[in-house]
Amino acid sequence: MTGCREPSRGAGLGYSQAVDVDLLIVGGGINGAGIARDAAGRGLSVLLVEKDDLASHTSSASSKLVHGGLRYLEQFDFKLVRESLAERERLLRAAPHVVEPLQFILPLGPQSRPAWIIRAGLFLYDHLGKRELLPGSQSVRMEDFGEALKPELGRGFSYWDCSVQDSRLVVLNAMDAAERGATILTRTELVRARRDGDRWAARIRGPGHEQTVQARAIVNAAGPFAAELVGRFDGVHRRFNVRLVKGSHIVLPRLYEGEHAFILQNPDGRVVFVIPFERDFTLVGTTDVACDEPSERPAIEKQEMDYLLDTIGRNFTRTVIREQIIWSYSGLRALIDDGSSDPSRVTRDYVLELDRDGPPLLSVFGGKLTTYRRLAERALDRIAHFLPAASGSWTEQAVLPGGDVPDLDTDGYASSLSERFAGISFDLIHRLTRTYGTRTERLLEGARTASDLGEHFGAGLHAREIDYLIANEWARTFEDILFRRTKLGLHMPPEAMDRLNAHIDAFLSGKSRKQLL
Repeated sequence: MTGCREPSRGAGLGYSQAVDVDLLIVGGGINGAGIARDAAGRGLSVLLVEKDDLASHTSSASSKLVHGGLRYLEQFDFKLVRESLAERERLLRAAPHVVEPLQFILPLGPQSRPAWIIRAGLFLYDHLGKRELLPGSQSVRMEDFGEALKPELGRGFSYWDCSVQDSRLVVLNAMDAAERGATILTRTELVRARRDGDRWAARIRGPGHEQTVQARAIVNAAGPFAAELVGRFDGVHRRFNVRLVKGSHIVLPRLYEGEHAFILQNPDGRVVFVIPFERDFTLVGTTDVACDEPSERPAIEKQEMDYLLDTIGRNFTRTVIREQIIWSYSGLRALIDDGSSDPSRVTRDYVLELDRDGPPLLSVFGGKLTTYRRLAERALDRIAHFLPAASGSWTEQAVLPGGDVPDLDTDGYASSLSERFAGISFDLIHRLTRTYGTRTERLLEGARTASDLGEHFGAGLHAREIDYLIANEWARTFEDILFRRTKLGLHMPPEAMDRLNAHIDAFLSGKSRKQLL
């Protein structure tokens, strides 16, 4: 298909013989994909295995923010905030098509922190990190932001962070890793691993095959399953206790006009984000609920729904009920147990646990989406001693695939593409550029009208985009396409699902299973 190129999935991997790599990474969330990218760019041979789809768990269940973490200042976690603010700027430059500036409005009400405390916190937030691309904070009047909020919320503050397409950020890192030589195997799990001289002997199992991988080092980046995964490594015991905290979000019909978000303060001291989402909707979250065991598919509970809806009811003029919830999602965060009795106050910082009793095993616990690049850099630095072929760090100034947008101006780039592809609607081109950045040109290559993009399945999704996602981004199911590579599932008519599934099956059946798996 025009514009499609097969990424590194299983090229060079046999289905019976052992494979020898420098680094085996277990886990295809943001940390695993980020480490794979960094390692491949340092010249290492890399294999990443993910038992499901990329970003199929915690990394696609976030609040969709790249942010410094204003509330972490209350916990005096200045190091985490400073690092997060610096990474926020780097991600804005590296991936402007999926990371965008977002203005937050923080109204002052009866349950708010005192205004002087918030002002002091925002002053620190403005100055702790290097800030070049985003405006600073300021006092504002709520009336300047419409009539969505209750009249008693008359004043407040404004500050800036960023929104992010979280699962796309994961995929972009995996793509960059593959383009630098890494092999990415989805639907493939680690069965068992043992030390064998100066190598790990790891057994992996994927669709229709099982094989042994020899690796100089292994990284356990399995997110909420990382602690459990340690048990699959013979003779390895973890030193840190891990707490699982579930965060849930709801998606509602659009609650207000404008592209700003709100950060609302609750009587229990927690904050809830209210964010414009996918043009027609409002995203509300998150909750913090302690969990005992990891779940493959965590789900929102009624109490969480009511907590979020009550937050809307206390602050907005509109009343929203459960029946108006369009979609909800939940994710588990594996956090280091710091002894806090309140799940909301458990540190979001990360720990890299290195077991060096033979070939190294590095386990990643904790972390947040914003700081993944720095985490990956530190992870490689920790194990570089065991990998003599590794060169130095390189990702600080590097852009992600599609991120080389002129002047970081995605809207301007979309306008220029619209002039070149005048027969295709601006709305479609704008969505594509906000999804694929400069890779949009590969998708549109040779197309003069939308009909040249193949069958239309609804919501602007054409056959060519589906084929591109299967061939280039490891998509295999309608969920991969509609809820992770994009969020078109919120707009797609139900009657299109059967046609979409049939198209995916037809495309996959036309490919060698070894090529695609």
